[in-house]
Amino acid sequence: LPPLHGSDPLVRDLVARLSSHPRVAAWLTTDGLIRNFAVSVVNVADGRTPARHLSKVGPAGPFQVRDDAQHVYVDPRSYARYDSHAEAVGALDARGTARLYATLKPRIEEANRELGSQEDFDATLARAIISLLRTPVVEGDVRLRADGVGYAFADTTLEALTPAQRQLLRMGPRNQRIVQGKLRDIARHLGIPEEQLPRERV
Repeated sequence: LPPLHGSDPLVRDLVARLSSHPRVAAWLTTDGLIRNFAVSVVNVADGRTPARHLSKVGPAGPFQVRDDAQHVYVDPRSYARYDSHAEAVGALDARGTARLYATLKPRIEEANRELGSQEDFDATLARAIISLLRTPVVEGDVRLRADGVGYAFADTTLEALTPAQRQLLRMGPRNQRIVQGKLRDIARHLGIPEEQLPRERV
């Protein structure tokens, strides 16, 4: 492997072989790919949203709501903003993704140490995946309440989820199931024990 500071060309080549999806291609145009991956996973494992580090692949268009005489709800059109993200994740080959991770792991561990983490990155990645798999799937209308300049979930159980889990929830049930299904497949190929993987909760 090349040194961490010179690893971008190799990462671009290996990831491009794994996926040609436009969302993945957009991420590959950024610099410091391994560092970006490491900090994003650490954020999710710790419950924080990695959106700041993934701005190149953020959703297009504004978050939309609809309302009736009494309540405000998530507009399903907001979920469609994440359709291509879910498609990109769903198209990944789980075995190939796990192999790519194993190939790049020495440099990922190096990036992880730069962040000041003392935890083996395998454990960090497992925590991130398990946290996202614990996110409940919400069918039907999702009520919101005004929260400053934005909105929060009216259901206190949903609002109590971590920012990373709430971000996954905002993808909508269809997209969320695609992402969680692929994460479950990748987790198995990473050797995460099946009994540690939460079942879907609706």
